[in-house]
Amino acid sequence: MPADDPQRRALHDEVHARPSARVGLPALVTYVAVLNEGVSRDAECEHLRRLPDQQHLVSDDLRRNFLRLTLGANSLKWERHSEFTRYSIVQPLPADVGLGVRLPVLLDSLAVEVAWLRGIPGRTVAAIQLAMVVGDLDDAQGLLASARRWFGDTAVVASRMGTGAVGGGHAADGHSCAVTDFQLRDDGFERLLVVAAADTSDSRAGRIAQRLLEIETYRLMALRGLPVAKVLAPMLAEAEAELAAITAQLEGTQVSEQQLLDTLIALATQVERATAEHTYRFSATQAYDTLVRQRIAELREKAIPGAQTIGEFMQRRLSPAMATVSATAQRLAALSQRVERAGALLRTRVDIVTEAQNQQLLAKLTRGQELQLRLQSTVEGLSIAAISYYMVSLLLYAGKAAKAAGLPIDPELAAGALIPLVLWAVWTTTRRVHRRLRGDA
Repeated sequence: MPADDPQRRALHDEVHARPSARVGLPALVTYVAVLNEGVSRDAECEHLRRLPDQQHLVSDDLRRNFLRLTLGANSLKWERHSEFTRYSIVQPLPADVGLGVRLPVLLDSLAVEVAWLRGIPGRTVAAIQLAMVVGDLDDAQGLLASARRWFGDTAVVASRMGTGAVGGGHAADGHSCAVTDFQLRDDGFERLLVVAAADTSDSRAGRIAQRLLEIETYRLMALRGLPVAKVLAPMLAEAEAELAAITAQLEGTQVSEQQLLDTLIALATQVERATAEHTYRFSATQAYDTLVRQRIAELREKAIPGAQTIGEFMQRRLSPAMATVSATAQRLAALSQRVERAGALLRTRVDIVTEAQNQQLLAKLTRGQELQLRLQSTVEGLSIAAISYYMVSLLLYAGKAAKAAGLPIDPELAAGALIPLVLWAVWTTTRRVHRRLRGDA
């Protein structure tokens, strides 16, 4: 075969880059996602080496952005993404925290030390405790009542998952139920509860866990654009008002073009800086929101009477925030275009003023040239008279010299008679010189 493209192997293996874990029920998944800006792989590797029997890890083990570690009967999955890194600890669910227990304490049975969890490098963006248990899916109301007790009798969101056409091992009425209250508790964690059928395979349980954890992570990452949109709103309103004032001033002549240009440049700089700083955040918000919608669609939800589904909750709570972010991004882009159009109008105004000034300058130059020509004609007339005078004077001296030599001549009479001839000769010579100069030009 021909030589491989340098990226062939990496692109081929991308489909296997982040496989879902195999989760044996009942299980407890402790999940933490942290922003990794300024956090190197070396720092994350150093933190993973603090786990029991993981001192052999090196940075090269983390180069593929995915690593699964075995911690006795438990496992830990490390995944690094462009903006965040997530850690998932999978362990058997202790018997005293299962379905039916009221508000169980989960951190006491954590497979790793709480200090290790607290020391994860980065800033926490999501922390979730996901309990996966086996239960009777036919008794939906009894299941929902037990789930509410597990959450401390709070209002919950619940969905029956995997519903739809029978096929691929999926029952028409679903393979599991997901329940959550979307509450951030004192220990810093949210809680999720999944009740699955007894015949749920480890692979399916892993996929269920991954989808639910990704929904909440991507929801929170998508919402990172909302504070930016709220901060930008006053600036955009002020910039829009300033641009409207500049546009109104373009119609009159009370303000000079230089003042308008300085004001418009300052406004354009402010808008472009905001665009450069926040365009990525707005684009990332749109991408995360798309992922949330995709993951919700993959759940194939069905409502449980008496509770909202996860999709309905997201639609009502997340969609307004995403609409605000989208509107702000569009508003910023539109403002940038309007500033550009105002700049074009100002350039047109400057060009018109410049053209008028050039026309005035040309008119002044034309008048100056006409005056110069008139002056030149006057000077030329005087020059002809002066040259003729000197020529007649020379002829007079020549006549006097001839009379002194004995020739019968009257110098004054001869000089007077030659004046017309001299004037004609000087004028003709001057014209000939002018024609020659114009011909050379």
